[in-house]
Amino acid sequence: MIGVAGLVDPVTTFAAPVQINQNPETKVENSKWADGSRLIVSVSMQFEAGGQPDNAESPFPRNMEKGYVDLPSSTWYEYGYKEGIPRMLDNWDQLGIKVTSHMVGTAVLKNPALAKEIVDRGHEAAAHGMSWNSQYNLSYEDEKKFIKDGVDAIKKTTGFNPVGYNANWLRRGENTLKILQELGFKYHIDDLSRDEPFIIKVNNKDFVVVPYSIRCNDIVLIEGKNFSVDQFINQVKAEFDQLYKESANKRRQLSISFHDRIGGTPQMVKVTADLIKYMQSHKGVSFKRKDEIAEMTYRDRTVVRE
Repeated sequence: MIGVAGLVDPVTTFAAPVQINQNPETKVENSKWADGSRLIVSVSMQFEAGGQPDNAESPFPRNMEKGYVDLPSSTWYEYGYKEGIPRMLDNWDQLGIKVTSHMVGTAVLKNPALAKEIVDRGHEAAAHGMSWNSQYNLSYEDEKKFIKDGVDAIKKTTGFNPVGYNANWLRRGENTLKILQELGFKYHIDDLSRDEPFIIKVNNKDFVVVPYSIRCNDIVLIEGKNFSVDQFINQVKAEFDQLYKESANKRRQLSISFHDRIGGTPQMVKVTADLIKYMQSHKGVSFKRKDEIAEMTYRDRTVVRE
């Protein structure tokens, strides 16, 4: 692992000076995106910390005796709303991009001022369930209430009406999409099958899928596989380089995911800024919220339909 990490120095990789384009929607020949972008990058910022149950998964060994609370693990989550999201918000502002924040209802209610600040800074608030509980095993009515309660928490706290949905660990149930359509959602992200948005039929109506990725996800790579920051960034950079090449002839979307207590650490924010500046140096690269991507997809008659 040390040998792999030493192959590329992220400092020198992204050392070339770049111009941060605040409106990078430059028309590109052969663009497959309706707005003329060559490649669209979609950044997710999960707002989950504070809504986790006792003894939730963490970097600490799961060896607590029953009946006791893992207090150090709780402080790891607290970092997400005390340091992580505020640091990421400043980073997005400095880079001139807007992101989609998938918000757990209980986390929003615990830190309402932070949730509102995310929206006030121009980012999208998307629903992420009322709590960390699974929903795929709920009855139709219980799952509908679970989703709606999360939406209501976001609307009451931020004034933003969520139109996008992300289930806990992407594990939606057989009824989830029907419920989302009934509740007025426009898209969901719990799908890994493509590198571009597409339209499906739900309740005989169009519904957009803005695909997600676990290949460019800090909780999978940093926490799950113990990647160092340079390994994480080099993997995402490789994904970007290939998709940018393909985007000369195909509609391509790059998805990157950051979690409050992981992506908001100083080291991650630093290398993320370097990476995004590298992407912004490429002609026709746009950064968009997922609700913007969904809206474009609905209007585009050339998108993939399943």
